[in-house]
Amino acid sequence: MPNTDKRAETTYPINDLLANRWSPRAFADRAIPPDVLGSLFEAARWAPSSRNLQPWRFVIADRHRDPDGFARILSTLMGANKSWGKNASLLLIAVTEPKPENVRGGNTYAYYDVGQAMAHLSIQAMSSGLYIHQMGGFDREKARDLLEIPDQYEPVVSAAIGYLADPSILSDTMRERELAPRSRQPLSEQVFSAKWGQAHPDYV
Repeated sequence: MPNTDKRAETTYPINDLLANRWSPRAFADRAIPPDVLGSLFEAARWAPSSRNLQPWRFVIADRHRDPDGFARILSTLMGANKSWGKNASLLLIAVTEPKPENVRGGNTYAYYDVGQAMAHLSIQAMSSGLYIHQMGGFDREKARDLLEIPDQYEPVVSAAIGYLADPSILSDTMRERELAPRSRQPLSEQVFSAKWGQAHPDYV
């Protein structure tokens, strides 16, 4: 594996899978075994969901086993995402169903739940030696058309999945972003005590 240390510098200890999770752009030319891939979607399947509606669905294409399908999903990516996404082992589009026919008033938590499913998938990927880069930069209407997504489903996010490659395969701009340190806002800006904006004494 390339020597790219992107472990999060945390204030408090967290699980290694969470600390080491990041979103690379350099992917190796290596196929994902079907059983390993199946475990990713099994993890997503068991994510929590409001009223157990399980509103997530995934349209996927493996570059090594389905190059035509892979090219269709790749064509929906925007800008630089397409330039490095072409090297991933697998591309996916995650969709959700915000207004299921049998649920009065719709599913308010449909988007939240597909996010939980993707989070479960990403951690399972890390435990399998895989990396995932999720992207908002894709053409949702083009994806709907090319992938024949029914009207009641909404494309939410695209993602590239694969094994890590050396950043040298990337353009200069993308390589610089790949090697840059990870950063997050401090807990003091994200966790409030009892009311909005009031700093929690433990996280100042």
